[in-house]
Amino acid sequence: MKTNGSRRGDPAPNEYQADPRDIIDDLPDDFRLIQLDTKFRTLLSEVCALQRENDREIDDLAQLALARISSDDDATLTRAAESVLCRLEPIEREIMATPARTIVGLGIKAWHAAYVVSEHWDAPIEHIDWDARAIRLLIEAVCEVAGVRLPFPNLADLQGA
Repeated sequence: MKTNGSRRGDPAPNEYQADPRDIIDDLPDDFRLIQLDTKFRTLLSEVCALQRENDREIDDLAQLALARISSDDDATLTRAAESVLCRLEPIEREIMATPARTIVGLGIKAWHAAYVVSEHWDAPIEHIDWDARAIRLLIEAVCEVAGVRLPFPNLADLQGA
């Protein structure tokens, strides 16, 4: 029985080894952007959780008619939020620097841009300046084609309608 130089019929050495570059070529074109988007959204969820916790504390204090906030709790929440925000910055920079190669990557970049310039959705579109309107419409068009929702509800237009 011929075993190609290996025991128990195992493949010959190097028979199934792939060049690492072949594996990278097989990954989706925007794999790095997808990874960054996952990290970014995970950290954003941490920020939102901290914000909800802070809002809950403020509501509890208001309900109890207390005039002071525990400085220890406030400082802890502030440090936690600052820590998350510091971790967000390099991810945001990398999202901006990484080129999109597909509509998926373009959707990720548009979603991030919408998050960065979210003030363009604070008012109905007919009430914002021309430059902001152009940016907003471009981001909305890319998100729509990419099948990506904006990172926030578009309440300004709903209220203006």
